[in-house]
Amino acid sequence: MAVTALVALATPGGHERDAAMLHGFAALDRPRVHGAVVLLAHLADPLPYLLVGAALGGWALMRGLAWRAGFVVALLVLTGASTQAVKHLLAQARFEAWLGVHQVGAASWPSGHSTAAMTLALCAVLVAPASVRPAAAVLGGAFAAAVGYAVLVLAWHFPSDVLGGFLMAGMWTALAVAALRIVEPPRERAPGEPALALGLVVAGGAVLAGTAIAVAPRAAVALYAAERPTLVLGALGIAALAGALAAGLARAA
Repeated sequence: MAVTALVALATPGGHERDAAMLHGFAALDRPRVHGAVVLLAHLADPLPYLLVGAALGGWALMRGLAWRAGFVVALLVLTGASTQAVKHLLAQARFEAWLGVHQVGAASWPSGHSTAAMTLALCAVLVAPASVRPAAAVLGGAFAAAVGYAVLVLAWHFPSDVLGGFLMAGMWTALAVAALRIVEPPRERAPGEPALALGLVVAGGAVLAGTAIAVAPRAAVALYAAERPTLVLGALGIAALAGALAAGLARAA
């Protein structure tokens, strides 16, 4: 997370690539998809964030997982508070002429919406039964990546802001898992369970990617991607990080 901030905020080359990726995403904001993109981005607003988080905590309590329910509540607070604190601590103007009057705010790294989306995704994996944890990882990772893409298409954030938000949620969740290994009784894994979980996550991700490719206008997508290779790298990086965090937690939890 620190390296991401350093490259994005303190190196001219890093900011140049960041802006180039954002330019490619923002060009996707077309009238016919604008409403859906706005709706998707707002799924990580404070109200739905608290409602879904409370539902996940309540579900954990119903399953008798008091420690996990408590950690869900703690993660909801800690990830959001940490993001807001870091935002203001590292606030700096990143002016881009092509954005005109719609500049990305100075206090934008890391992205609060991306932090919230990834926190919900990881909390869902944390409280899910072992049998459905891989599926929760696939869906949660896809949700977080989709919210990250949405805030970029709307030019609310730079791609590095999204990566920073994901890493903020991942950092706190990793610490929560470390604590759970101390306070919760150990559970024996079924033979081959880690490999099976990881395999299901990879397979689910492949299905989602294949579906997206199948319904998209392939010629237009290929041309757009060929003209904007930096966008492709950014999109793949965001998806890879979302998938790695969700899959890693599915295995560690």
